[in-house]
Amino acid sequence: MSTAVKCPTCGKKVLWKPENKFRPFCCERCRLIDLGAWAKEEHKIPGDNQFDDVMESDLNNS
Repeated sequence: MSTAVKCPTCGKKVLWKPENKFRPFCCERCRLIDLGAWAKEEHKIPGDNQFDDVMESDLNNS
């Protein structure tokens, strides 16, 4: 049995099954629209600025 979910980009119902290579998106177009939004920083994951600005050199010195 497959579960139906909404495409995060267009809202179309999508069956969540292994054969759907674009899941949770309905198609490659919607997947690429979402990827472009992440690349333009339109989507963000909240974080703590204290840890976001750590440089690799800071990590190696501890």
